[in-house]
Amino acid sequence: MSTTTYSPVLADVAIPHADSRAGRIARTTGLIVAGITLTALLARVEVPMWPVPITGQTLAVLLVGATLGMKRGAGAMAGYAAAGLAGLPVFAGGAAGPAMVLAPSFGFILGFIPAAALIGYLSERTWDRKPLLAIAGFGLASIIPFLFGVPYMGAVLSAAGTPVTFGLLMEWGVTPFLIGGAIKWAIAAAILPLAWKAIGRPGATA
Repeated sequence: MSTTTYSPVLADVAIPHADSRAGRIARTTGLIVAGITLTALLARVEVPMWPVPITGQTLAVLLVGATLGMKRGAGAMAGYAAAGLAGLPVFAGGAAGPAMVLAPSFGFILGFIPAAALIGYLSERTWDRKPLLAIAGFGLASIIPFLFGVPYMGAVLSAAGTPVTFGLLMEWGVTPFLIGGAIKWAIAAAILPLAWKAIGRPGATA
């Protein structure tokens, strides 16, 4: 018998389940579209920098993943990436189109998918309801886009003929984002426990 404990995430408690299959599909689709929309909106909160701008996307990734859970959170981030590649102006600065795969920042967007999955997985185990676990969980998830984004950025810049060293990658892809990333991490880690407290923190189910 499994001892793993699963719990409903915030969206499951805030938005009642539908009884019919069609209703469940519509509910899931609506939640994913809402996650894509929030990420696109926060992408407009931008501090232009080269080669990667500072945006509100990471905050959206954390909030969407925690609120929707692992599968829907990852689905929302995959949908966000797909929407941008399809030409919808959802990326920072309104950028869009298939050519975005050649942008130095695109690796960070790919990293949003496992980041949302991780915080969603942890939220399904109530990490988002307890302040200390929320801080740890959101911190772990905040690291993941860098694990994808920095190597991707290095590969794109190298392919374009830009001399790249480890120090330059840290200077361009990590250091400028540390303070902003910590602020977004702290905001997400504060919002979710407060949201659960406001609705009463329903118990986990085994």
